[in-house]
Amino acid sequence: MKNNKLMKIKNIILLLLSLLAFGSCKKYLDVKPLDKLTVEQAFSNESNLQLYTNSFSVAMLPDGPGIYEADVMTDITVPNIVPTLISGKLSPQDAGVWNFTNLRNINYFLEHYNNPAISQAARNNYAGVAKFFRAYFYFNLVKQYGDVPWYNHTLAVDDPGLYKPRDPRAMVMDSVLADINYACNYITNAKDNSSTQITKWVALALKSRICLFEGTYRKYHTETGLSSTANTWLQNSQDAANQLITSGQYKLQTTGAPEKDYRSVFISENPQTSEVILAAVYNNALKRWHNATYWFDSATLGARLGLSKSFVNTYLNIDGTPFTSIPGYDTLQFKDETKNRDLRLQQTIRAGKYARSDGSLAPPDFNVTYSGYHILKFSLDDKYYDTRTENYNSIPIIRYAEVLLNYAEAKAELGTFTAGDWSITVAALRTRAGITNAAMPTTVDPYMQTTFFPDVSNPALMEIRRERGIELAVEGFRYDDLKRWKAGKLLERPYDGLYVPAKDTPLDLNDDGKPDVAFVDKIPATKIAGVVYFLLDNNTSKLSQGTKGNLIWLSNIPKSYPDRDYLNPIAPNEIILNPNLKQNPGW
Repeated sequence: MKNNKLMKIKNIILLLLSLLAFGSCKKYLDVKPLDKLTVEQAFSNESNLQLYTNSFSVAMLPDGPGIYEADVMTDITVPNIVPTLISGKLSPQDAGVWNFTNLRNINYFLEHYNNPAISQAARNNYAGVAKFFRAYFYFNLVKQYGDVPWYNHTLAVDDPGLYKPRDPRAMVMDSVLADINYACNYITNAKDNSSTQITKWVALALKSRICLFEGTYRKYHTETGLSSTANTWLQNSQDAANQLITSGQYKLQTTGAPEKDYRSVFISENPQTSEVILAAVYNNALKRWHNATYWFDSATLGARLGLSKSFVNTYLNIDGTPFTSIPGYDTLQFKDETKNRDLRLQQTIRAGKYARSDGSLAPPDFNVTYSGYHILKFSLDDKYYDTRTENYNSIPIIRYAEVLLNYAEAKAELGTFTAGDWSITVAALRTRAGITNAAMPTTVDPYMQTTFFPDVSNPALMEIRRERGIELAVEGFRYDDLKRWKAGKLLERPYDGLYVPAKDTPLDLNDDGKPDVAFVDKIPATKIAGVVYFLLDNNTSKLSQGTKGNLIWLSNIPKSYPDRDYLNPIAPNEIILNPNLKQNPGW
């Protein structure tokens, strides 16, 4: 029945969108076609407004793979190949084309929705949803290109605006802020327990994300000339997050089982709506599936993505002390380094006594991972899904944990962060993760400062950045974070993996008394059953100290992230079509 309803909605949405073509040629016609909805009919009642705005969600929100595959290019993951951008192989010709189809659909709606026969509250609500998506559209565009042309109306073929130059970032983002403010003020405040609808709370969460990005981008990218306005954006982020927090609508998913509460948010069939504000919903009843388990557990399908050793070092000990304060932390074997840590570690990667649903122990699989830190955060435990696109777990797009971190970071950047703020944000997340001492630190962790953020001297801000990396790992946030912090040089770091005490010596990764992997220069003639032999060629793969050390992957391929890469190039064909679009600097 749900399938029939979804199909009906999709068909009506397609019919409504067909009005765009009709609307664009309406001035040339005197007779309306009898086999189509007229504009008046399409916008005649609240149900049609809802159907039309639902089409924006279908077209614009990320699907599951758009979330869990998004962290391939970061400083905290190790993929199978170096991404094109940081390998220096991206050219403007690879940039793709400007695509304003979704924007046109939004603007068309905003030009026709205001039917007096529909209640004012309903019209305001759906106008708010449309403006939510226009803000979302332009936020993503500005993140990529900086200055972009702002359009708040549909364009005819003879509209001079088609060939206008890019509008300044400040003007575009002011317009984005106006749109998201309208959305926050007028969209319904009813909580959506399906986590699929755009509500006031979704709008506030997005506003906190947009304003944090823009505020920190302006603060750290002094070349924009917008640093003096950074605090206004940070204040907006703080206020939006605070409004959502104090509403009491959401809380962290916590059942008193810290060893599984975190991961349950990512592998549940129905969204954990206590925490998940917006989700890409998958389930067996709808026969709507994705391939997360296949992608993370396959040697051929995905990016064979793992976490980096440098990042895994940032997970605290279970008592709240830095792991890197342990003498000899950097030479601990995998089976030892993953013990007594922040419980999110064993809910993000295969570690400890992790077992599949049939009870079989499953250490990191070096047929898949290049670093040893084999990600399982979104994967189902049943081996059935290792080779199938049938994952039924819903994937969070926006969740309450991010809002807490947005609030904390905005306040820390503003210099107003307090012990009380720490208690409801970072401490709450660490307590959910089983950390026994989540007290606010008074000194900066030297490992975090040396390895990641040398310019950060505020202890609270450093811990908020640590917490953001851990809590949001592999959810598609990290590259945007590096961009806004102007920390893109971290993308040049080597891909490092677990510590190997000696070549040709099998290692037990999960402390079950059985060897799991050996790092060798040559595959032995006689193999040990159950051992994966990882071939070191001293080119693409090697140990940092020759015969021992950290596993190093793809160090033979230089990585570079010059300042020009903070903005994407504009495709030359677009500039040919509109010479007023000037190329971004350095491209």
